[in-house]
Amino acid sequence: MTTTPEQFIAATKANLEAQFASLTALNKKAFEGLEQLVALNVNAAKASLEEGTATAKQLIAAKDPQEFFTLSSAQVQPSAEKALAYGRHLASITTATQQEFTKAVEAHIAETNTKVITLIDEVTKNAPAGSEQAVTALKSVVGNINAGYEQLTKTTKQAVQTLEENLNKATQQFTQAAEKATAKKK
Repeated sequence: MTTTPEQFIAATKANLEAQFASLTALNKKAFEGLEQLVALNVNAAKASLEEGTATAKQLIAAKDPQEFFTLSSAQVQPSAEKALAYGRHLASITTATQQEFTKAVEAHIAETNTKVITLIDEVTKNAPAGSEQAVTALKSVVGNINAGYEQLTKTTKQAVQTLEENLNKATQQFTQAAEKATAKKK
């Protein structure tokens, strides 16, 4: 069997359809993550407004400066805890969305890679004599692209891991600072 232009056209069409399906899936995941972020922010804003109103009423009702400062101090720890909870929730949404993106992209690249290698193998079976160098060069290019993708994937995973570690450290430091501030006011 020889490789015909129709086979290349069919392979290209299948690849474009797969890329479109992958792009659609990635867009869906992005919108799901965005939906979660919007819901988180709306809920946080609503809770903040309600709590701020209640706190303002309490502070206005204070009978003397000591009561006012006691009520103000009592708000530090819960506010810090809520900010930390928000940060954790935000981080979990971001991490989950990133993981879904990574899975989808890795699956798409693996599928595309398999198709390309199959097509190259089919082409090389029917390659004319003397084209061995061109076939070797083509396989080398595909190998280099795969190696580059693997390096990019490793680097991205390391960057995400570093980001998560930094977020955890910042959260921990913020918690400790809030606890110290609350302890001093007591």
